[in-house]
Amino acid sequence: MAQELIRLEHISKQFDGQLILDDLELVIHENEFVTLLGPSGCGKTTTLRIIGGFEKPDEGRVIFEGKDITDLPPYKRQLNTVFQKYALFPHMDVAANIAFGLRMSKKSKTYIDDKIKYALKLVNLDGYEHRSVDSLSGGQQQRIAIARAIVNEPKVLLLDEPLGALDLKMRQDMQYELIRLKKELGITFLYVTHDQEEALTMSDMVVVMNQGYIQQMGTPVEVYNEPECAFVADFIGDSNIIDSVMVRDRLVRIMGKEFECVDTGFGLETPVDVVIRPEDVMLVPADDDDPNALNGVVTDIIFKGVFYEVSVMTEDYEWQVNSLDPFEVGKRVRITVDPFDIQIMNKPVSEDEEAIASYD
Repeated sequence: MAQELIRLEHISKQFDGQLILDDLELVIHENEFVTLLGPSGCGKTTTLRIIGGFEKPDEGRVIFEGKDITDLPPYKRQLNTVFQKYALFPHMDVAANIAFGLRMSKKSKTYIDDKIKYALKLVNLDGYEHRSVDSLSGGQQQRIAIARAIVNEPKVLLLDEPLGALDLKMRQDMQYELIRLKKELGITFLYVTHDQEEALTMSDMVVVMNQGYIQQMGTPVEVYNEPECAFVADFIGDSNIIDSVMVRDRLVRIMGKEFECVDTGFGLETPVDVVIRPEDVMLVPADDDDPNALNGVVTDIIFKGVFYEVSVMTEDYEWQVNSLDPFEVGKRVRITVDPFDIQIMNKPVSEDEEAIASYD
């Protein structure tokens, strides 16, 4: 396993009496691409700023390579930050923007020139040294901001929603560029976003946050396929989340119908939440003679190019289904699910428990 690089210990932070982070703990390892993911106000940017030294926690410590850096100013930390607003200097050309930190460190002209060429080559902008930053596209400006950060050879690159101002195509291109840069540089990336696709596409580790708590940490595959609470299931992609009852180990009752599953340890006749992804629901023609089947009616269908997005109404719940086959609106269908695709979760008993579900 990679060596531990950053440890946040019992971090709490308030702004104007509002609790933003509550006893947060997090470990980041060397050479990881870690994404802090969550809705606005969940605490992800505050976490990034505390690591970067731009904010100081009310309680807790920031440990970097085994040393307490909680009180260390940003310029003394072995990291650099790329912001959503790239903060480039409009009165300087590209080379001067990239060299700014190096000149502040009083590096030699030869060293600076070599670093500028290296950084521009790394971000695929060879020959742009003397361009005005105002003449560059949003994607090019973003690359210059990254080049300015990496010439300082940080051990950690902090990125605060750096793709938010780009259009969809450019944002997708830059996602692959960031993956490439991380591999070539061999440094740790800590990335903040509210975009689930970005997090799943780029990350080695995803940290899902809500209301100042970490809801779940894991690989993109883990947080998508094995959400530990309803919030994660709903926030990471589309989900069907249904009130159900765990009959016994490996058997769950969904809308009065029993389905085999693979989960155990929930007890007998226990209320639970069931999560089933739209792509894991299979539709077949309804058999009116089967009282144990979960039947419904197709209420809507939208062609998405690769699949059809189908809405199916069963009793008082509308299922979202991704199907390769078209189904006519009004057609009666039966819902089937593979036992391995049924995710069982405990029901939170209070709002506080719901916010901190999976955190303890």
